[in-house]
Amino acid sequence: MQLHLGRGLRRRSAMSGHRILLWLLTSCLLLTLCGSVSLTSVVVLPRRHLESSSSRNCDQTYGFMPCTSTVIGNLFLILVYGYFMYLAATYLSAGSELLLEILGPGIVGGLFLPILGAFPDAMLILVSGLSGSRETAQSQVSVGMGLLAGSTVMLLTVIWGTCAIVGKCNIQNGVAVDSQDTNGFSLTDSGVSTDVWTRYAAMIMAVSVIPFLVVQIPQIMRSNSGRHLAVLFALLVSLTLLVAYCAYQIFQPWIQRRRLAYAKHKHLISGILKHFKMRSLGTLLTADGKPNRQVLKKLFETLDEDEDGYLSHSELRALVVGIELEKMNFDYDDAVEKVTKDFDITLDGRVDSDEFIAGVGKWLGEARGRRGHQMDSMEYIDEFHRQSRREHDRLGAQIDEVTEGIENPRWYITKAVLLLILGSAIAAAFAEPLVDAVHNFSMASKIPTYFISFIALPLATNSSEAVSAIIFASRKKLRTASLTFSELYGAVTMNNLLCLSVFLALVYARGLIWNFSSEVLVILFVCIVMGVFASSRTTFPLWSCSLCFFLYPFSLGLVYLLDYHFGWS
Repeated sequence: MQLHLGRGLRRRSAMSGHRILLWLLTSCLLLTLCGSVSLTSVVVLPRRHLESSSSRNCDQTYGFMPCTSTVIGNLFLILVYGYFMYLAATYLSAGSELLLEILGPGIVGGLFLPILGAFPDAMLILVSGLSGSRETAQSQVSVGMGLLAGSTVMLLTVIWGTCAIVGKCNIQNGVAVDSQDTNGFSLTDSGVSTDVWTRYAAMIMAVSVIPFLVVQIPQIMRSNSGRHLAVLFALLVSLTLLVAYCAYQIFQPWIQRRRLAYAKHKHLISGILKHFKMRSLGTLLTADGKPNRQVLKKLFETLDEDEDGYLSHSELRALVVGIELEKMNFDYDDAVEKVTKDFDITLDGRVDSDEFIAGVGKWLGEARGRRGHQMDSMEYIDEFHRQSRREHDRLGAQIDEVTEGIENPRWYITKAVLLLILGSAIAAAFAEPLVDAVHNFSMASKIPTYFISFIALPLATNSSEAVSAIIFASRKKLRTASLTFSELYGAVTMNNLLCLSVFLALVYARGLIWNFSSEVLVILFVCIVMGVFASSRTTFPLWSCSLCFFLYPFSLGLVYLLDYHFGWS
């Protein structure tokens, strides 16, 4: 499930943005209406001024939006339109989180929210090659590719490294300890830890680059034929993976609950075995690895309080409650039912001594496994207990948390829908003016549009998500770190699937030339490096941040080198 963070922060940002939004709208209206003011030397507005001065020649988006042919004027417009896209992303995020609180995960959290999170980027990519002639679209489509690559690289480098720094804790025994940060900026003894689900999110992110490889097949084979067909095939692959990813997002909460339930039961078994080890007057297994019937028989008699020869539900419940597993959140009745199911071969609801000995013997065999400890040491039980605890912690205890009911849900649903509509409308309205401003700034400054969109546009579309992720990571807990990095990996996955699908559909429908080998190489390199790195471990010392920060300038330099020195473009 793609996760959404910093709810209070985003809602406050959305509300405080109203005043700034009103001021910017008023400014743009004044600039549009007052064509004779001195600002028209920078911003060109009504068309009568275009006819009177060739130096102010530019095409106004929608026929009335401000435009300019100067560097400073276009920079100002990029800032204004970029802020509108930032507001759109903020409103979409706030509305999505309200729906998630009310309706919960599943279809809402797994399908709609990831799509809405990628909507501003997708809209900018779409308009970058949708309007104008085919030649104009071919020149402007690099804005979309720059945004796609820039968003991916920024999320996995600058934002990833910053979250790791602000969320760092002391690393002890290979795991970051919650809320303990006394080792300063030690490169090896400070860092962050995540749960196993975050590793899975990183694996999925690495797999999501497959469509980039597919569309590059003709270039890899140095063939000029079949490029259009490769774009179509890559589009189909991307859409297929997108559907599969959304399905996984929908069913992931159910999968998590099942995995966590199994981990809890395994830890309960280890706790009971450890309890038996401390209470027994001998080894639980004989020298040949079979259950020690004499010792286990005495344990059975100790548990059989009414001495009727059977362990009842209440007697097993007293055992489960009495072991006190580090104050874990157990449903004792459910735990007792699972223990009874492990023991009760005859299915009569009671456990006799033979069933008890056979069940404990099965548990001991699972605990010992291939560890090779001697039977009389019983060290394997302690190791099994530690291992089961680590597995439970890696899965994350956040699934246990119960969401409190929300008063007046109808009002919050209405508010969420209005925020989503407002965010979508702002993104749709200002995406094309922002793309035009970037293109005009590139023409005026002679800087390639790819580099402008690579650096500037992700700041507009991802800044709200970035700020809330960094603040959430600063809480310095495994749970918050896991949620933070899972959201980053999920956002990159949606870039690689949804936004790329929009881009490929645009290229195929308009018959544009796919000529982005260097940009694709950068996305592949960063995603694979970070995907393999993040999926191979759950603890990240501070030295890993240097790798992330290095990848950002390296990506820009690699594209420049390949395009302008080796002629890949």
